[in-house]
Formats: sequence, C-alpha cells, structure tokens
Amino acid sequence: MTKTVLITGASSGIGLEFAKIFAEKGENVILVARNEEKLIKIRKYLMEKYNNFTCFYVKDLSAPNAAKELFDEITADGRKVDYLINNAGFGDNHKYLHTDFETHEKMVKLNVLALMELCYYFGRVMCNRGNGKILNVASVAAFCGGPYMSVYYATKAFVLSISEALAEEFGEFGVKVTCLCPGPTISNFADAADSGKSNMFRYLKPSTSKEVAEAGYKAMMKGKPLHYHGFNVKAMAFLTRFSPRFINTKFAKFMNNTDSANKHNL
Repeated sequence: MTKTVLITGASSGIGLEFAKIFAEKGENVILVARNEEKLIKIRKYLMEKYNNFTCFYVKDLSAPNAAKELFDEITADGRKVDYLINNAGFGDNHKYLHTDFETHEKMVKLNVLALMELCYYFGRVMCNRGNGKILNVASVAAFCGGPYMSVYYATKAFVLSISEALAEEFGEFGVKVTCLCPGPTISNFADAADSGKSNMFRYLKPSTSKEVAEAGYKAMMKGKPLHYHGFNVKAMAFLTRFSPRFINTKFAKFMNNTDSANKHNL
C-alpha cells in the first residue's frame, strides 16, 4: 500500500533529498516550505520523474500557530500522514550578542516549537492508529554547548532529548521515532548560517545532503531511535561522554570559529 510522507524544509538540501527518495519508491509526498516558487518546481519535477503523487503547503513554521494550521489543513484535505520528517531549521554562526534577538527567537520557534507541535498533533494520530514513523533532524551540535552558535546548539540538544523520550513513549503504540544527527553537510543551511567557512567545515569532510538523507531513510525504516551520520560524528559523540563538559565546549568553540564569529566588538 502506498504511504504518505510529510517533509518540512523540503525546498532544498536534506529535505529535498528525502523527497526524492520517497518519490522514487512510489510514495506520496507532501512538501512544506516557505518558497512557493521552489515548491512548484519540485512538485513538477517529482511527479514527472517518478510518476508519484506530490503536493505542497506553503508555510513559515516559525510563525505563530503555523504548525497547528498545517496539521488542520492537511487533516481537512483528508490526507493520511504515515511518515513525518521534521527537517526544517536554521542556524546562525555569530556570537550570541552579535545576532539580533528576533533571530534567536525565530530559531527557537522553528527548530523547537514547530517540531514539538508537529510531533504532538501527527504523533497523536499515529499513536491512535497504531502505526507511523517520525524522523527528527538534529545535529552533531546536540552533544554540547556551542559558542558562536549557542542557540542553534541548544535547539538541537532539545531535539535529541525529546526524540529519545518520544521514541520510548510512542513505541508503546507502535510508532517509531528516529533522531538523525549529521555533521557538517553541504547544503543551503551552511550558507544561510554563515558557517561554511568555519573550522568544522575546514577540518571535517562534509557529507552531501543526499548521503545524509539516504542514511536517515535507512535508520527511519529500521526504526532506530538514534543515528549518528559519519565516522567523525560517531567519534565525537563517543568522546563527549568521557571528556569534561568545559573541554567539549572549548572544542566546539574552536570548530565553530570563523573570521566573522571571532570579532570582539559588540
């Protein structure tokens, strides 16, 4: 039976690659992003190339009530969501006080609150139904505090924590929750976050969005609660368990450093 996947942040990067994977397998795809023009092009591409059903909803999930509105609209349209991929999110590679507070607030609303809401509303339906899968995209940033990307690291720590908890709770109802933790990835995210020139990208070989999505898909289908993508990410996750937290934070500071992030003036 054909399944339906809902993918947020689907207009580029990892989200777009997830859409291609599911479309290739003949599944129905629901795309969610802010850029209507891109969504129109992607929908046309997927349907012509893979002959599947694809639709989209234009939503800025950082806006108040947007996640609930999305759920209500999809429900009203009679669409059953079998798989939910919470991929939407963004970061900012500057000192905490160098970024306007509205950006910090928007990051928390998108990376945390929207993900919470979608897990809540779609998770409730899945649990009542007795089946479904949810994948939340976190990051290597979830392992410790991250100077120069402090709010982003904090949001991804939240994503990891709630995903592990929901994997236990939802598992009682037959619903699998997976948290995907990739390292540096070649995507629009790095450019938007101004982190492409950081030591993270300089010293660690970045993965492609396709590689991350393929690994995430496999982990999701297997029902794995947690998947670290890449040897370096696995190594860092292991080492942070044994090294002092202040050492982990200093290491993250070095890895996040860029010329723009290291300015001392406010």
